[in-house]
Amino acid sequence: MNPQMKMSLRRWQRKPYVTYGLMMVTIFMFFLQTISGGSENPLVLVQFGAKVNQLIIFGEWWRLITPVFLHIGFEHILFNGVLIYFLGIQVEDIFGHWRYFLLYMLSALAGNAASFAFNQSISAGASTALFGLFGATLALPKLFPNNYSIKEMSKRFMALIIINLVFGIFSSGIDMAGHIGGIAGGYLLTYALSAPNAWVSGWKVQGKYAAIYLIALIILLVIGWQTTSSLYF
Repeated sequence: MNPQMKMSLRRWQRKPYVTYGLMMVTIFMFFLQTISGGSENPLVLVQFGAKVNQLIIFGEWWRLITPVFLHIGFEHILFNGVLIYFLGIQVEDIFGHWRYFLLYMLSALAGNAASFAFNQSISAGASTALFGLFGATLALPKLFPNNYSIKEMSKRFMALIIINLVFGIFSSGIDMAGHIGGIAGGYLLTYALSAPNAWVSGWKVQGKYAAIYLIALIILLVIGWQTTSSLYF
């Protein structure tokens, strides 16, 4: 392979195609919601896989993942779409493609599990995954203590995290449990997945944080099962 082809391949490998793919799927699902009766229609949300606690305990466990690709209204998908693009590109560049994909999806799982445990309302949106990426930006300075650009990125997003959490506290209809679960999940997963060339790495560190994540996830699912069962049965 000649040097020009190698350079082109490296440029392609650096492209945030996972972020682009996640955005495309999210936009496509919003289009399907819209033509099927509207993204704010509860029946459409349920049909397409929103988080519904009663259905989860009936065996539809996939509803702990699918809500990340659904949105409720144009403003919802616009705000989250902008964050997926700008935040996702930066985090994917640091983690690499497959680690970033796992971080995104497993953060969504953690956020939806927390919502299942503490919120009985129908919910959907990429916020669970996005708060997971926020959680990653909080942990990354500890993985890269000598990297000035990562520290600055963390400081920038810290303000956005605080604004979003405060806004959620004083706004109705915001799934705070999902947001907090996502950010905690993303923080733990950052250590469990360990970005390439990180200062803190190794199987012991990764295994410890992966175990904490898994235990926390199981606890949330048990709480959600017991709470929902006691309310409806």
